[in-house]
Amino acid sequence: MVLAAVLTAPNRPIELQELPEPVLEKGGLILQTIYSEVCGTDVHLLRGHLGGVPYPIIPGHFSVGRVVDIGGKVLNLDGQPIQIGSIVTFLDVNETCNSCWYCLVAKTSTRCPQRKVYGVTYSSNEGLLGGWSELIYLKPGVKVLTLPEEVTPARFIAGGCSLPTGLHAIDRAQIQIGDVVVVQGCGPVGLSVAILALLSGAGRVIVIDKYESRLAVAKSFGVDDAIAIDDQAPQQHIERVLELTDGRGADVTIEATGVPIAVKQGIAMTRDGGRYVVVGHYTNTGEILLNPHLEINLKHIEIRGTWGIDFSHFYRMIQLLKRHRDQNREIAWERVISRFYRLEEINQALADVEQGLVLKAAIQPNLF
Repeated sequence: MVLAAVLTAPNRPIELQELPEPVLEKGGLILQTIYSEVCGTDVHLLRGHLGGVPYPIIPGHFSVGRVVDIGGKVLNLDGQPIQIGSIVTFLDVNETCNSCWYCLVAKTSTRCPQRKVYGVTYSSNEGLLGGWSELIYLKPGVKVLTLPEEVTPARFIAGGCSLPTGLHAIDRAQIQIGDVVVVQGCGPVGLSVAILALLSGAGRVIVIDKYESRLAVAKSFGVDDAIAIDDQAPQQHIERVLELTDGRGADVTIEATGVPIAVKQGIAMTRDGGRYVVVGHYTNTGEILLNPHLEINLKHIEIRGTWGIDFSHFYRMIQLLKRHRDQNREIAWERVISRFYRLEEINQALADVEQGLVLKAAIQPNLF
């Protein structure tokens, strides 16, 4: 039997359950979990904010593990055979069909109706298909990558799902060298976006958040300005951005908060003819009132949504972590992790993430 953390229903504490070991199929893999992460999506799952979730589930959609069993010959995405003992990770998105209109015509696989996600849209009744478990079963066809020597498991999980999500947002933003970039929100996604904006050649990166601890981490990664939101003066951070940009606003603003009013404020902080990218609204948190003439047309602004990731973002994330690593004194990704938790501490980890007490929480299911 395998110990796993199971979310049985929304707004219920996570339960530790013993589940059967997976039955290995041809082309499948069994991983001993080294790390999985807790992110904002897991809080949404806890609170029932995502539709179509087949509770009970084993959460944990970004994970890294050691291969302990293989169903025949299995190749990683670089075409190399995977060996027992290999340290691997895998794309949590699975079963995209590559046959539908979204996959073939729109080239937007994140909207494929067949798309399934480990730790989100697989029930625990279907097997060990989430990272908050001692073992993870990788179904045949799951896209697997062997971690290069330069990318340790801790470095990978420090990037977690936020780094490829940030990569997708940066792609959508089309930052040009010298651009002033504002990032609303400095959680894992916002911090990833800020770091990537610096790497993309932004002339100035400004981050905004209500948590001083998060702003301090962003400053340690080299952002130019870190602005705290004052609940008593809700326009102050907007005024500060305009002051830093000679009254024009940012060339690019990227929202990573999940707070509806942030969208209206972000548009106000973006210059005429600029771009506004929304990545933080993974769930429906409400509506805002916009004036189409004053806030969109007259500003001649582009507004772009960002939904999920595909394999390209996942693959490029590994290359990024390999290139910009702490040994070269470039980017100390591991500093994003605030704390490691044992499996029996999962409810505490979720509470800490929900309350903003940690920046990144990582789970070690096989640590006792």
